[in-house]
Amino acid sequence: MKLPINKLFKGKSSSETKVKYIQIDENSKQNANVDAKEENKEEATTICPKCKQEFKKQEIKDNLNVCVACGHHYVISAEKRIRTLVDKGTFKPLKCKVAFTNPLDYPDYEGKITELQEKTGLDEAVLAGVGKIDGYEAVIAVMSSKFLMGSMGIAVGEKITNAVEYADRKKLPLIIFTASGGARMQEGILSLMQMAKTSAAVEKFNNNGGLYVSVLTHPTTGGVTASFATLGDITLAEPEALIGFAGPRVIEQTIGQKLPEGFQRSEFQQEHGFVDQIVPREKMRETLAHILRLHCKRGK
Repeated sequence: MKLPINKLFKGKSSSETKVKYIQIDENSKQNANVDAKEENKEEATTICPKCKQEFKKQEIKDNLNVCVACGHHYVISAEKRIRTLVDKGTFKPLKCKVAFTNPLDYPDYEGKITELQEKTGLDEAVLAGVGKIDGYEAVIAVMSSKFLMGSMGIAVGEKITNAVEYADRKKLPLIIFTASGGARMQEGILSLMQMAKTSAAVEKFNNNGGLYVSVLTHPTTGGVTASFATLGDITLAEPEALIGFAGPRVIEQTIGQKLPEGFQRSEFQQEHGFVDQIVPREKMRETLAHILRLHCKRGK
């Protein structure tokens, strides 16, 4: 049974997920239905979009949501991402409750946010907190593409800024995993203002000597790319992640030319100096721990 994040990690998040626990009698019809669902879940399969091979979904999940044949990186939830990175029992979410706002009176916007909160267990498109990676403490923020494609509105901008400022106050390294379609159109110009707000916070953090590691995952685009995602002291990326401002199709239509093969993917960006290192998901914890270890030695 999936547990809410406050049960998985130390401390409580600002928005708790409600979980219904059902007591089932062994001889009941309900128990039989649950067993059938579990069996179907184990047998469920997926076809890798890259190598086109078929695998059990559970097999992919057990491999950090990475294809066991070709290494294609599937989307991973913010909660699972953190669970694979931090030392067990060390993650504590930062408290930063931002009241819902609908500045443009966008139709059905509040209902959509409520639905996503219930579905993902997050109160917005980023989860931020403090945790240890191989014993080294850091502020970690993870954006979720499952929450309105990780779009950055007022709440996301506030949470990212709060994480940066907390790292600055506590003199801790900062790690941000980006996954976003850009600024949130439902909040208009106010979402674009978050680009300046987050960038200013990162600049202050940088001026005070803080270490900021930016990890770009698929996709990282739009206003997030044009702000805090590309301001890291060290920029890492997952394999084949789409990284850029406008998408390839928009660029091709604008310039009227065919783009090079692999344009805006991690490998292309590394070749052109935009990314420092491409790190597969299975190596991410090890790589971040190594960076934090070197940073701590430098601090001493």
